[in-house]
Amino acid sequence: MNLEHKKLAAGQWKQLSFAEQMANIGSEVSRALNWKNKGNAEYCQKATNRILELLSLTLDNLTISSHYKELTRLREAIVDYFYGTNQFSSSEILWRKYFDYFVYASRMNH
Repeated sequence: MNLEHKKLAAGQWKQLSFAEQMANIGSEVSRALNWKNKGNAEYCQKATNRILELLSLTLDNLTISSHYKELTRLREAIVDYFYGTNQFSSSEILWRKYFDYFVYASRMNH
């Protein structure tokens, strides 16, 4: 996979709090949802690939082991929603709600 977030992969990602990392992942999820709604499969796929890249960076730099299960389940649900059959019955509203909490948390820390 070609890295889209080269600076983040080089170490900047580790400097972000977990809430900031998840808020950034949420931004990519929002982009993917917007492109999906517009019917642009190519851009939706590119955004989804960036989501998976950021999730991998988060998993690689995980400092709190209790987040591992949530992040691996999140990755599974993302793949299912954007590439699979949506067997988890995810929806755009649920995705946006889930990530909104991380945006709020990351803003409270600043």
